[in-house]
Amino acid sequence: MNNFEPNLVGFLCNWCSYAGADSAGSRKLQYPAAFKAVRVMCSGRVDPQMILKAFAEGADGVTIFGCHPGDCHYKEGNRKAESRETLLRQVLPDLGIEPERLRLEWISASEGSRFVEVVEEFYQDIKAMGPLKKRATA
Repeated sequence: MNNFEPNLVGFLCNWCSYAGADSAGSRKLQYPAAFKAVRVMCSGRVDPQMILKAFAEGADGVTIFGCHPGDCHYKEGNRKAESRETLLRQVLPDLGIEPERLRLEWISASEGSRFVEVVEEFYQDIKAMGPLKKRATA
C-alpha cells in the first residue's frame, strides 16, 4: 500500500477559483488536507519562478487555477497563465520534474464541486506518481 502523502500547492485567482474553493468550503465539501492554497489576484500573476520555488521547497505537485477563458477580470490574465504553463511544461523535464506534476485548470466561483473533483483527481495522480525526486546537485 502506498503511504505517500503528496504535498500539493495551488495558486488560485481571487475572483473565480478562490471563490469556488470558498464555496466548496461553505458547502462542507472536503478535499485532501495535503492541498495548500495560495491566493493570487489573477492566474496571470503567477510567475514561473513561484512554481519552481514551490517545487524546490517540497511540493510534489502544483496547480494553477484561473477564471474560464473570456471571464478574466484582467481581460487576458488567464491566457498569460496558459502560455506560461505551456512554457514551464517544456522546461520541467530539464529540471528532473515530470510535466504532469503541473496542472492548469479553469474554475469559476460557482464551481465548488468541480474544484473539489480536480483537487482530488490531482491528489490521486500525484500519489500514484510518488514523491518528487530532487535532482542531486554536483
